[in-house]
Amino acid sequence: MNSYDVILTGSSGRIGSELLALLREAGLIVKPVDLSLGDDLSDEKYVDELFKNNRASSLVNLFALNEHISKSATQARTIWDFSLSDIDQYLHTNITTLFSVCRAFAKYNETASIVNFSSIYGVVTPKPELYDGYLKHIGYPVSKSAVINLTEYLAICLAPKIRVNTVVPGGVLSEQSPEFIERYAKKCPMARMALPEDLLGIVKLLIGNESSYITGATFNVDGGWVL
Repeated sequence: MNSYDVILTGSSGRIGSELLALLREAGLIVKPVDLSLGDDLSDEKYVDELFKNNRASSLVNLFALNEHISKSATQARTIWDFSLSDIDQYLHTNITTLFSVCRAFAKYNETASIVNFSSIYGVVTPKPELYDGYLKHIGYPVSKSAVINLTEYLAICLAPKIRVNTVVPGGVLSEQSPEFIERYAKKCPMARMALPEDLLGIVKLLIGNESSYITGATFNVDGGWVL
């Protein structure tokens, strides 16, 4: 059995890869978990074995299904452009699989902290004008909204031994077009998109002893976007 300070899912993504490096720089022993590393979190048996063999004092969940602002992104103009099967896929990955991961972690760790990541779109609805008239896939905001409720549910069920909290990040600078970045900045009080390092402080707080009396809470790290 292996022991870590943090198990980080979605560790190869835009946020995950940099957060992994930053946590390690802070002296923490982190186990990366990602589909690109062969970790199939949609497989319940695999998830159970993963947490049976790898224990940690904290679990940070960054994995999620999302569409990204790029030329290859699905572009929908109306709600009739979304297939029900696509919505099911968002819900399965972002909610059902997240529940499976949290539950298996709690099964094998008696005292710990879980940090789930939602999104500003779990709190407010995406505006088409930000996306040049296209619609962000409905499955993403609906599932990210459910992450907050799921976290609160788990916080009650797993207390007092395991704390569960939600981080709501703003849009993270990645490979968006200059036009998108400019539109986003104009709508954000901090006048810019988030960087992965902007999320390090809240994650370190929630996995540390300083937050030992915090559970079921939601923390917006969004530059004032939802105000």
